[in-house]
Amino acid sequence: MKFIQFCLFTLMFVACLTPPNTRAAQLPNIVVFISDDLGRLETSVYGSKEVRTPMMEKLAASGMTFENAYVASPSCCPNRFSLLTGLMPARHGAHPNHSQPKPETKFLLPVLKKMGYHVASFGKVAHGRNKMEGVDFKSPKPREMSKDVVKYFSKTKVDGPVCLLVGDRRPHVAWSNESTYDSKKVTLPPYFIDTPETREHWARYLTDITGMDEEMGRIRNFSKKRFGKDFIFMFTSDHGGQWHMGKWTLYDAGTRIPLIVSWPGKIKAGLRTDAMVSWVDLIPTLIDLAGGGVPDGLDGRSFKPVLLGKTDSHRTEIYTTHTGDGVMNIFPIRSVRIGKYKLIHNLRPDAWFTNHSDRHRKDGAGAFWDSWDAAAKKDVRARQVLSAYYTRPKFEFFDLEKDPLELNNLADKLAVTGQFNSMQRKLAAWSKAQGDDLKPHREPYLRNEAIPKIEAPKRRRKK
Repeated sequence: MKFIQFCLFTLMFVACLTPPNTRAAQLPNIVVFISDDLGRLETSVYGSKEVRTPMMEKLAASGMTFENAYVASPSCCPNRFSLLTGLMPARHGAHPNHSQPKPETKFLLPVLKKMGYHVASFGKVAHGRNKMEGVDFKSPKPREMSKDVVKYFSKTKVDGPVCLLVGDRRPHVAWSNESTYDSKKVTLPPYFIDTPETREHWARYLTDITGMDEEMGRIRNFSKKRFGKDFIFMFTSDHGGQWHMGKWTLYDAGTRIPLIVSWPGKIKAGLRTDAMVSWVDLIPTLIDLAGGGVPDGLDGRSFKPVLLGKTDSHRTEIYTTHTGDGVMNIFPIRSVRIGKYKLIHNLRPDAWFTNHSDRHRKDGAGAFWDSWDAAAKKDVRARQVLSAYYTRPKFEFFDLEKDPLELNNLADKLAVTGQFNSMQRKLAAWSKAQGDDLKPHREPYLRNEAIPKIEAPKRRRKK
């Protein structure tokens, strides 16, 4: 016993004698690349046979790919604050899109900075001009960040470890004007309405995905030259694309995202894991991998044991939330996934579901929606698609193994079963523990009234 105490004392004594800058020099460099509005199935790594994402393939071959990574919320602001705080939206306070967190909310990047990291952010990491604590440098330019990254590190003296955060705006709308994909040959999701206009916009969306993939490759190549082999590289997306059943919904096309992590010599190459993880877990995991102490009281927790091959599981339950986005989307939703089952609770089934696609109908975004309306006047299936879009039942219940696209709602059939009732109780209890008021951020558009027309906001011209 005395020998063990002596060893512990010696280790603590040596740690105290080790200069802070020396300890910092031993930390791994960290690079996080975030895509914007990227659906996981629109990548070759996650099964697409037509979307070209070769840089993602190379990254996956050198690291671990997560099959069940989920966001906290399927819109930019609440989810990115969940990344930066390790808290779910009801707790950090920025629940609706384009909102701010509670003043007392603590951020996680200062933990890395205190450990000795030089933290640099390029592009869209936080949402828009929202605050981002704990960074030494922040550049909001959302495109061609690789040039800015190279320029910055060539002119800035950084002696210690680096935490580099890069957020590419692609494939967020507006999509590229020209496409590198043949719109006549692309494969649309089966729940879309197949029109030439839809195909054109889908091809432009895929073009931006490939462009984003190329930029990620440039950032990774820079990282190899700058850091050698000792760096952690994490690739992910903030939620799915701006499409039917995607962004602003709690279907998997909106909430289940790509996540690939590599660390040569530490994370075994070419592995895929079924472990369920959440965006609130990402920075706690990076802090843990770097040997830091993860703050108490977070919703997020480290999945370091998964990455290092110590376990193949992390969370048994995945919760996601959505409140709304301005006047375009006023439709609060909550969900829980346990095993192969997912329960979605639409809190205001008496309201219309709408979002930017059907409200604005802008080129490079929702301009295809007019063709959906036209198709619905002639085609029964098109009418069914629009009906499923605008009107949502109170509960939706899916078996993700048998129905991965969530097209067969089992809620009416299974509403009296133990699994359904248990998940309903768990979701209600979790929401209460979160302090979630379960309310919309403004009065929704009720289904007994016509949806009011909204003019697209005029953008101020830069002087």
